[in-house]
Amino acid sequence: MSMILNYLPLFILAVLVGFFIITSVILSGFIGPKNPNTTKSSPYECGIIPEDTARKKFPIKFYPVAMLFVVFDVELVFIYPWAVVFNKLGVSGYVEMVIFILILLVGYLYILKRGGFEWEKRNF
Repeated sequence: MSMILNYLPLFILAVLVGFFIITSVILSGFIGPKNPNTTKSSPYECGIIPEDTARKKFPIKFYPVAMLFVVFDVELVFIYPWAVVFNKLGVSGYVEMVIFILILLVGYLYILKRGGFEWEKRNF
């Protein structure tokens, strides 16, 4: 029972945050000004007038680039904590990270050889 009481302040904070969020959204709908016009309803793109609808199909060539970004960006999730405790890990931690980087390098070279970074043609 005492363990549950330790989490009581966290639960109370979560309830208060949820109440604040719901109250803010509801009150902004009631209190906020409602004078829409075509300028306010149009999408904003750095001051450029939109030429097409936002519902058109997006070229598939962007998706492999996005996937490659995610794959090679997720490695940072593992490298930052490793760098924080680098001195405590010693040689074995260093060797494990070198192996991890080599695996990523092999994947990078594979994608480079297959033309994954070439914008116009894809061999996937």
